[in-house]
Amino acid sequence: MVETPSSMVPLGTTAPDFSLPDTVSGKMMSLDELKSDQATVVMFICNHCPFVKHVQAQLVELTNDYQPKGVSFIAINSNDVNSYPEDSPDNMKKVAERMGYGFPYLYDKTQDVAKAYKAACTPDFYIFDGELELVYRGQLDDSRPGSRIPVTGEDMRAALDNVLTGEPVSPQQRPSVGCNIKWKY
Repeated sequence: MVETPSSMVPLGTTAPDFSLPDTVSGKMMSLDELKSDQATVVMFICNHCPFVKHVQAQLVELTNDYQPKGVSFIAINSNDVNSYPEDSPDNMKKVAERMGYGFPYLYDKTQDVAKAYKAACTPDFYIFDGELELVYRGQLDDSRPGSRIPVTGEDMRAALDNVLTGEPVSPQQRPSVGCNIKWKY
């Protein structure tokens, strides 16, 4: 496991479009149909990474708290499943169902979407406003596996609260840290 920080793309960046298969429903889903007029959260996650496992329950809680407020959540796995079979679409579906993911869990087989977003690690989080402009990128909160800091989602919750109330999101944002995206070579 290589600890990798998120790349912290410039705020104001427009969300790259995509159309990817949802591993739970089997349907192709696009950013255009999944986005929200309020805020859209794009998360690069996977099944095997201990950093993702550490925050999975909070991702479900965050989704349950903010979807009713009009926030859309989208999870994408871009890992090379030949090297990491635990991250295969079949296993993605199993994890999504077991964890009760209330968001689509999309598979980026070509890794083109991860490259377009400049995703670097799992988990890697992006929050876009209603115009699909990036207002937050970085960590869920200060908790890491073994840190004994509770997983609260406070950084993302603060950003989402600001977006929903029309307040500016603080530009002081800390990178997420996790396993590097498992690129195909």
